[in-house]
Amino acid sequence: MNPTNTNPLLDFSDLPLFDRIAPAHVAPAVQALLQKSNAALETVTHADFPAHWDAIAKVLGTANDELGRAWGAVGHLNAVADTPELRAAYNQSLPVMTEFWTRLGADERLYAKYKAIDPASLNAEQRQAHKNATRDFVLSGAELTGEAKRRFAQIQERQAELSQKFSENTLDATDRYAYFATLEELAGVPADVVQAACAAASALEAKTPGSVPADRPYLLTLKMPCYLPVMQMAHSSALRATLYRANTTRASDQAATGAERALDNTALIREILALRLEEAQLLGYPNFAAVSLAAKMASSADEVVAFLRDLGQRARPYAEQDLAEMRSYAADHLNLPDPQAWDWAYIGEKLKEARYAFSEQEVKQYFTAPKVLAGLFKIIETLFEVAIRPDSTPTWHESVQFYRLERGGTLIGRFYLDQPARNGKRGGAWMNEVLQRWLRPDTGALQTPVAHLVCNFADGVVVDGVGKPALLTHDDVITLFHEFGHGLHHMLTQVNEREVSGINGVEWDAVELPSQFMENFCWEWDVLRHMTAHVDTGAPLPRALFDKMLAAKNFQSGLQTLRQIEFSLFDMLLHMQSSANVDFMAIHQQVRNEVALIEPPAWNRTAHTFSHIFAGGYAAGYYSYKWAEVLSADAYAAFEETTGKDGAPSVDTGRKYRQAILEAGGSRPALESFKAFRGREPTIDALLRHQGMAA
Repeated sequence: MNPTNTNPLLDFSDLPLFDRIAPAHVAPAVQALLQKSNAALETVTHADFPAHWDAIAKVLGTANDELGRAWGAVGHLNAVADTPELRAAYNQSLPVMTEFWTRLGADERLYAKYKAIDPASLNAEQRQAHKNATRDFVLSGAELTGEAKRRFAQIQERQAELSQKFSENTLDATDRYAYFATLEELAGVPADVVQAACAAASALEAKTPGSVPADRPYLLTLKMPCYLPVMQMAHSSALRATLYRANTTRASDQAATGAERALDNTALIREILALRLEEAQLLGYPNFAAVSLAAKMASSADEVVAFLRDLGQRARPYAEQDLAEMRSYAADHLNLPDPQAWDWAYIGEKLKEARYAFSEQEVKQYFTAPKVLAGLFKIIETLFEVAIRPDSTPTWHESVQFYRLERGGTLIGRFYLDQPARNGKRGGAWMNEVLQRWLRPDTGALQTPVAHLVCNFADGVVVDGVGKPALLTHDDVITLFHEFGHGLHHMLTQVNEREVSGINGVEWDAVELPSQFMENFCWEWDVLRHMTAHVDTGAPLPRALFDKMLAAKNFQSGLQTLRQIEFSLFDMLLHMQSSANVDFMAIHQQVRNEVALIEPPAWNRTAHTFSHIFAGGYAAGYYSYKWAEVLSADAYAAFEETTGKDGAPSVDTGRKYRQAILEAGGSRPALESFKAFRGREPTIDALLRHQGMAA
């Protein structure tokens, strides 16, 4: 039997057949594709094979492209449609996949072949890709020999296993939590959240009769569309305390029950950190932070720490004022003279309502998911001179949408959009590649890019038999724009070399520039008014309400900035350690003592679900969000400087931004792209002004 006829993971005629992929397909597909890639590796590393970029790409690049596409589809399903069977299949193949990529990156024969390539034979894009590749060979252990090389490979395989287990524990700890509430406990919680909690309990009762207490028919979870509005709006401090403790002790030794503590990530974190240090020392670096920064814009860990502390010092007076105002309001108006950790979100929301005369609940009624998406598409189509059209392809869930981008009738890229939160889906929001833009060396055809755009928003609800669309908070809208910024970076590239097209090859601390840049449009009236319609009346967002939102834009920006600096500094200092016996909780406490103004309870374990740095590629790189925010704010200032009399963003500036940054991808250093757009190096001034912290 020919496996390509029956295994959807081996069908590369178009996009992944997500509706047909089953756990049983994973191992056979991985085995077949690894065999093909290993054969290609042997071919190109033979002494007689030419040291030529296109020749290597035609044989090894195309074989690895198929392997990456198939494994990418499996990994994506593992993140958005997790089942015990798929998880088992993924984990079964993870070690052999890790072993191959580690061995490939450290293959001294392939490294020698790349070093023998004549740079004069390469175009500008290929030269940048070649420069990155030779650097990455070194960072992947290609210059190690003997026992050091074997140990390096073992470290990579074990780190992959540990990171996957960290993610699984975090997901399971989130999915398994359930609190059954009374209607009285939910006083103050938005009606749509209450309706969703009732619907969730009803669905659970239908699936497992007797599982929902008759006197507590509302199911609360730790997923953000439920957790956040409860913390912000529920009048019951006891309810907020219950959920806060459950959320901040997930996957830790402080979880409430033995079953929950079985998901404790403590030992995983310690081993991950020890292995990262050992990896760094094998490569000749003093710590993992130095390894991480070798391929980033920042020149050293000390430079990053100085940047974070400087920004922290600038933000601290504003944060102190934020906190003093909340304490005063809590004591005078909320009967909370001694606020606890679970009270601050509630106090902040009530203070904002009182000061600016609006609530998030009021605003949310105008942001229906379909209308927001239409407004987002309008600004993208206008600024970047593209058309977005509905398209169709197999997907993994009925709620997933699929679209294509065109310019002048020519296909530029396509994307999947998966918005609602659900069990089996990893929390957070992200963009992943499906296909990269690539002038294929095997066929000569131009492969257009395809992206996954994933969020975790509330779903629509049925009220009295009538379906209502999902409602997004303004923060959700910002998240959607953020992920589309990543997607546009990936899809609008005009680079033909896969390794540096789109986000590929872009320094990690600059990759957030396009995403954070897009967030700014969520505060522009001429953009926002096109994406609102009241869920009941269809009326657009009133200008008066928008003005109140704008006035509140920088509400508590000082505290929010310090919170991001706390996470970033913790991450960087953690990975600057040169001892394998790191007490990560002590370092976290040290950073809190330096940065934070609000001291969390001793049992708080937020580090145990810090997936960005322990399972998400941001190790010694979480600072990138603040670093790139400087770039994005400065880039957006160019639009502020060229806004027309009608308030609409300049299409000419949009075209210049697209060409200088989005289309260039990773084909040149990010600083060069920034200077090509702004005509100078970035400054922090625009960021401080945008966040209300200018001197």
